Amino acid sequence: MAAGVGLACAPVLSGPAAAAAPRRRSPGLRSAGRSVAIFGGGMAGLAAAHELAERAYEVTVYEPAYLGGKARSMGVPGTGAGGRRDLPGEHGFRFFPGCYQHVPDTMRRIPFPGNPNGVLDNLIRVEGTVAGLRGRPPIFAPVEIGSIDQLTPQLLQNTIVGAFGFVPELPPHELAFFAKQMALWFTSSAERRFGQWEYVTWEQIMHAEGKSAAYRDYLVNALTRITVAAKPHLSSARTIGTIGEALVLAATGAIPQFSGGIDRILNRPTNEAWIDPWVAYLRSLGVRFVLGSRASALHLGGGRVESVTVTDARGAAARVAADYYICAMPVDKAVPLLHDRILEADPHLAGMRELLTDWMVGIQYFLRRSTEIPQGHIAALGSPWALTALRQAPMWVGDFAATYGDGSVRECLSVDISDWDTPGILYGRSAKHCTAEEISAEVWAQLKVWLNTATDWLHDDDIHSWHLDPGVSWSGGVARNETPLLVNTVGSYDHRPHAHCAIENLFFGGDHVRSHIDLATMEGANESGRAAANAVLDAADDPAPRAAVYPLVALPVFDAAKKLDADRFRAGLPHVLDV
Repeated sequence: MAAGVGLACAPVLSGPAAAAAPRRRSPGLRSAGRSVAIFGGGMAGLAAAHELAERAYEVTVYEPAYLGGKARSMGVPGTGAGGRRDLPGEHGFRFFPGCYQHVPDTMRRIPFPGNPNGVLDNLIRVEGTVAGLRGRPPIFAPVEIGSIDQLTPQLLQNTIVGAFGFVPELPPHELAFFAKQMALWFTSSAERRFGQWEYVTWEQIMHAEGKSAAYRDYLVNALTRITVAAKPHLSSARTIGTIGEALVLAATGAIPQFSGGIDRILNRPTNEAWIDPWVAYLRSLGVRFVLGSRASALHLGGGRVESVTVTDARGAAARVAADYYICAMPVDKAVPLLHDRILEADPHLAGMRELLTDWMVGIQYFLRRSTEIPQGHIAALGSPWALTALRQAPMWVGDFAATYGDGSVRECLSVDISDWDTPGILYGRSAKHCTAEEISAEVWAQLKVWLNTATDWLHDDDIHSWHLDPGVSWSGGVARNETPLLVNTVGSYDHRPHAHCAIENLFFGGDHVRSHIDLATMEGANESGRAAANAVLDAADDPAPRAAVYPLVALPVFDAAKKLDADRFRAGLPHVLDV
């Protein structure tokens, strides 16, 4: 791998770490204007608006659909009665790992009545998870490993062996091998991570070929699919290793910055707990929101964006002019804007066309009876559609039945479908080739098979109704999804943009922009919005303090091993644990 050293150094030095440092320009290029047009009102767009508005910029956000993007919640129309609110639907449930730093910092700065720490105080800690195994009784396991002050490579391996010892039919030597591979990742240098592991799959780094079905199905496939909706035979080992390391460290309590525990959720629907207060706060700072408008064309002149055409739902077009422009649209919506003149100005942006998206979409079941499933997340390990779920009502404030629906619904079981391509157990078809009704029946059938062995948790007659993410539609008998998310495939880091580009007043935000967490998450999108805001400040030569950008935290105990590995990588030698 000696030839990979040159490739490794550039991403490490010019990638996420660069976002925190001011990128000064010549005073001769300084713009006196302070108007910013942001296209996209999801996590990245709102985060950029937040940072710029707090620094007295004139910000307008253009959003074609809904503020909050994939993180929003929504009422199910027509389901509220007797003064109650509509039943709460959503794109899919979400959780806030302790390794998140940007999102909690933003939440702390959003006022919420009665909360000293703003909407951050609406997060509650989850203590455990239910692991469903086909044909076996479900297992309830704590999600936190316990306080470990001095995590060493050997203790790390022992901890992982203990955490996954419940996996059935898994040969002990394969579990030990999995733990050893995780230790390999923890002790890999940045040079090897970017120069080698970026270009192999998670399946390859875990040597899945030739291992038992339990190893492949549970440790390699299920853990990857349910955590990040990524396919282990396609996903960059560096990406999966990065989030895996962060989650393990959050679970140990060894990192003060990761003090929130491995798993937290909101104590009410997302819009009530977070998005609506956030939008209200931004409005109070002067941010304007133009809903129903999508950027449809970028117009260049003199090396700058001169204006942007926005189009409304009726097809009416108008020109928007500002001093700075932030494209915070999802990658599948941003790519059509990259016409030849833009790519001539910055050829690296053409890499966005090579990025792959996948589906992770939610369905909610509204139940007349509260289930007896322990509180916390639910993982149907090895289920064809890689299902995860969350009982929401028990962890939300107030009386669910008295607050939502017609008064008969006592439980909201929110389920994420992470695999839309594998045939199910009921119809033998993938989710993409099922109708909405078939998706509902198939998901429920898989949940019963994975959770009802030796339990009495799920009953068909308890279902009051269900709600599938409205971003899913059908054409020619095949499902379409308006809200896919980025999947970090092998080598995709090379194609992902920075927040800034060669066009001096155009910037990018979104989960496809390079970030420390390096994953399509609320955290990555928030960081990218901060990086875009900082790039605006740099372009304006503005002395205002930059938005905080936090690197993921690593333990010093691994530094010596990483230094040794960096020397071995430069010499073309494998990692000492990879022999």
